[in-house]
Amino acid sequence: MANMHAIFEKNSIVLLIGILVLVAIGGLVQIVPLYYLDSTIEDVEGVRPYSPLELVGRNVYVREGCYTCHSQMIRPFRDEMERYGHYSLAVESKYDHPFQWGSKRTGPDLARVGGKYSDEWHAEHLINPRSVVPTSIMPGYPFLATAELDPRLIKEHLKTNAMLGVPYTEEMIENAEQDLLNQASADNGDDVVARYPKAVARDFDGNPDKVTEMDALIAYLQVLGTMVDFSIYKDEADFR
Repeated sequence: MANMHAIFEKNSIVLLIGILVLVAIGGLVQIVPLYYLDSTIEDVEGVRPYSPLELVGRNVYVREGCYTCHSQMIRPFRDEMERYGHYSLAVESKYDHPFQWGSKRTGPDLARVGGKYSDEWHAEHLINPRSVVPTSIMPGYPFLATAELDPRLIKEHLKTNAMLGVPYTEEMIENAEQDLLNQASADNGDDVVARYPKAVARDFDGNPDKVTEMDALIAYLQVLGTMVDFSIYKDEADFR
């Protein structure tokens, strides 16, 4: 056995092949079960695809690199749950491409930020973070308030997500442009809410004359963590 071990120590090519074989075996052991286990991601009532406005907001969130400072995954530890709420469920990210779990927190976790602050707070925070959080080192994004959205491309966004398995229906895709505009209005959002339960339709950025990237980003932030009704689960103390 010692002589066999010497073969790997003296021949770098053999050692490399051995490493690749072991890594491949380990990878298969972890990955293959995910394709046949029904409980890999447990479905939970309430989780739905993002509305067109929320999806655009998510795209802005990714584009501006918000994930580099904010995670969206609450770990099942007491200190995290006391600060942020119920630990994250895999199903909450089932329609995210890519998911926004993150591995670094310069700022707080945002998995449960929906409804925590008002739209006005978010708008002020995005324009000048230090106006509401004096110690913040986050850069400002005032240009979002003046960057108007072009709804003409949203259908293609929904179609692309549908190709990846997100259950957007033909009705959702067909009405995507109007839904995007209507969700940023306080008067025309009923159809949006009907298609996307728990969606909030209102003027998010305080400017009802146009739909901006600020509207979209705030709509996205306000939906984070609101789809799952955690009251149906055990008391959070049971998980600590």
